[in-house]
Amino acid sequence: MPLLHPDRLFPADPATRAITRQLYHSVKALPIISPHGHTDPAWFATNAAFSNPSALLIQPDHYVFRMLFSQGVRLEDLGVRRRDNGHVEADPRKIWRVLAKNWPLFRGTPSRLWLDHVFEEVFGIERALTPSNADALYDHIDACLKKPEFRPRALFERFNIEVIATTESPLDALSHHRALAADPWQSVNGKPRVITAYRPDPVVDPAFDGFVRNVAELGEITGEDTGTWAGYLRAHRSRRAYFKNLGATSTDHGHPSARTADLSLAECEVLYAKVLAGNACTLDAETFRAQMLTEMAGMSLDDGLVMQIHPGAWRNHSADMLASFGRDKGFDIPTRTSYVDALKPLLDKHGLNPKLSIILFTLDETSYARELAPLAGVYPSLKLGPAWWFHDAPEGMRRFREQTTETAGFANTVGFNDDTRAFLSIPARHDVARRIDCGFLARLVAEHRLREDEAFELAYDLSYRLAKAAYRL
Repeated sequence: MPLLHPDRLFPADPATRAITRQLYHSVKALPIISPHGHTDPAWFATNAAFSNPSALLIQPDHYVFRMLFSQGVRLEDLGVRRRDNGHVEADPRKIWRVLAKNWPLFRGTPSRLWLDHVFEEVFGIERALTPSNADALYDHIDACLKKPEFRPRALFERFNIEVIATTESPLDALSHHRALAADPWQSVNGKPRVITAYRPDPVVDPAFDGFVRNVAELGEITGEDTGTWAGYLRAHRSRRAYFKNLGATSTDHGHPSARTADLSLAECEVLYAKVLAGNACTLDAETFRAQMLTEMAGMSLDDGLVMQIHPGAWRNHSADMLASFGRDKGFDIPTRTSYVDALKPLLDKHGLNPKLSIILFTLDETSYARELAPLAGVYPSLKLGPAWWFHDAPEGMRRFREQTTETAGFANTVGFNDDTRAFLSIPARHDVARRIDCGFLARLVAEHRLREDEAFELAYDLSYRLAKAAYRL
């Protein structure tokens, strides 16, 4: 029996399901716009074969290993490196067997949807993963990965990806993006396939590991005196220009909160001296991050980069796991997030300017109807990013549409982005989003709240056009 049912995620009502089928078939083959994510640009620059199934499908995917860890599987047994270089499992086949043994844990989760899609659509597997067939499926996938048609660029084209954005720190040399810029494969009709995005967290967050050292390095890279507030801002402008020259159309800000500030020049200089001296308290650090969001909005007005704000995660919640394994190991937890009060200083200064484009995300779904939709439904500078991270599951996507559309409409949203490190899951994630959106539109048609011709136009917008427009691609 195939792993994937053709009507998966469609409404159960027969009449609404029939409309959904028509809408979905009109958009299923559209190119993929992936304007925000965390895939490795080295994959596309070097086009080297992926090493093995575990390194590709398990180790980079915190959705997978956080579930396994929650049920007693050690990260070392999944080959996740320790900071102290202690022993970790090095045999990818043994790691794969751990996944197979624990496969029932993923029932009903988006990870199961995505991996089933990868197994069937990418590797032609129509058998559920079990301990008894784990080695056979491992050998099949491993053999596939050795073939030219499973190298990154071939898969990129097979997945019908039009453009993909990676995300890099200002301290990144962007060597892979520079290599791509000189590669004929990179350009299609004069447009780049792989672009970068500016993620300044390491040099705007005083709580970030090595912040003071990072700021000094930013000065060395740009030739600016980052010992002064003015030089620090010039360094950001310089680095943003460099990223833009290599295709960036957006910035990305992963702050603990959405707080913004609009301090005087003198206040900024005093605060900057304090954080640079390492004397900042928790409130000082939060105020500095808040001011930098407003500064970045001003820079976006100058250089045209779209601003993404991804707040509301308590990053690295377990101090022990952070110390042992480092960042991004599944211990980021959503927190309550305020937007109305938090964004007001920035919006008072720049929010009425239609030249500014800010895309807001949230991990706090209670803010959808109460705060985010009303804000995006009136401020010309604001758009709503799609259901994100813990909520990019079918139910989360439905909740997003149900709670934001009545106030913000569709035009004040930006379609879908996958925000993933797991390259092979990108088509699966976009397919899920298209199915859910088509089901939502079909319900509006069935309830006579939307004409069919309007639903077909909106299905196209949500699957393709809005993302291109919002990210200025």
